[in-house]
Formats: sequence, C-alpha cells, structure tokens
Amino acid sequence: MTYAVIALNVFVYLLQWIIPGFTNSLVLAPAIAAYEPWRLITSAFAHSTSSFLHLAMNMYGIYIFGTLLEPKLGRLRFTWLYLLSAFGGSLGILLLSAPLSATLGASGALAGLFLATFVVFRSNKQALRQMGIILALNVVLGFVVLGISWQGHLGGAITGILAACCIVLIPRSNPQRAKTQLLLLTALSVLLVGALYFAMEAVKYTG
Repeated sequence: MTYAVIALNVFVYLLQWIIPGFTNSLVLAPAIAAYEPWRLITSAFAHSTSSFLHLAMNMYGIYIFGTLLEPKLGRLRFTWLYLLSAFGGSLGILLLSAPLSATLGASGALAGLFLATFVVFRSNKQALRQMGIILALNVVLGFVVLGISWQGHLGGAITGILAACCIVLIPRSNPQRAKTQLLLLTALSVLLVGALYFAMEAVKYTG
C-alpha cells in the first residue's frame, strides 16, 4: 500500500500538469468544503506544480515511514491510519485556516505517519533518527513552498497519533486484540467524520 499511495500521488501530479485547471478542482479551501466535500481528501493527493520538491519530499517521507509502519501494522491498518491522518489534516485546515486559503499536499497525512512511527517505534533509535530527518526537511519545505499549512500538519499529526494508539496500545495478550483495534479505529473514524461535518457547517455559516 505504501507504493500504491506514492504511485497515486505521482499519477495525480502528472494529471495536474496535463489537464488545465485540474489542480484548482482538488485543493481544499474551507469556505467551499461544505459544497465540494471531495476536496477534503483530493487535496491530500495533489501537490504544488510550482515546486517539484513539494511532491518529492512528501513521497520520500511516505516511503520512509510507510516501509517502517506497514509491515508492523498490516495493509488494512496502515491504509486506515493514512486516510484518517489525511482527513485529520483537512480538519485542522477547516478549524484553523482562513476560509479562503487554498491548501494542498500529503503533508497532513505524512505528519500522521510521523507521529504514528513515534508511537510504534518509540524505543527504536534508528527509526527516531529517520523521523528527525523528515521533520527537518518538512520544516524547511514549509518556508519555501506555498500552500503548505501548519494547520494541516497539526491535524494530521494529532489524528495519526490517536490512530496509532488505537492499534498498538492494545496488549498482545488480549485475545480480542484485532477486534478491539478495528472497533477503536471505527469509533475514531466516526468521531472524525462528525467533527468534519460540524467544522464544514461552522465555516459555511460564519463565512
């Protein structure tokens, strides 16, 4: 799934170059999210065409953390965590960004993977070192590429760490461990959908 996510991001990036106006149909702007809710997820697969570094650094981060996390979590749980982090990034943008600001990129989902890696490999020094490298790169990227928001990073990071806790903090001795993990992830998903709905409505009526 890690490679599938990277391939999808690259494919969308190629379409952004080929199809006029395609990028504008994908970006997330809080003021229009309630009317075009697909932007909550499409924005997480689009990147700035003004800087190839935006895509390259995000894909490098997804590769590093994906290849660390996916074998530990499994395909289903990894994919679930990734998508939750992407939507969590969108929630952060809805709650904290200006209504007319336009945001795009996988940085929110990547922030979720970053914090999830910290939870899963909290005692692994090599993993923590790689996390530091990606964190430094994304801090620099935030200053050189337009459309990257700390709001999305924050929302994705918080959601990622919550999703990781739902998965890895269930004791292995628990005979219902797998079932409990899925129930907790489902509950988190429902809460996130509800939060997104109310955030979109709030922006719609205040904007």
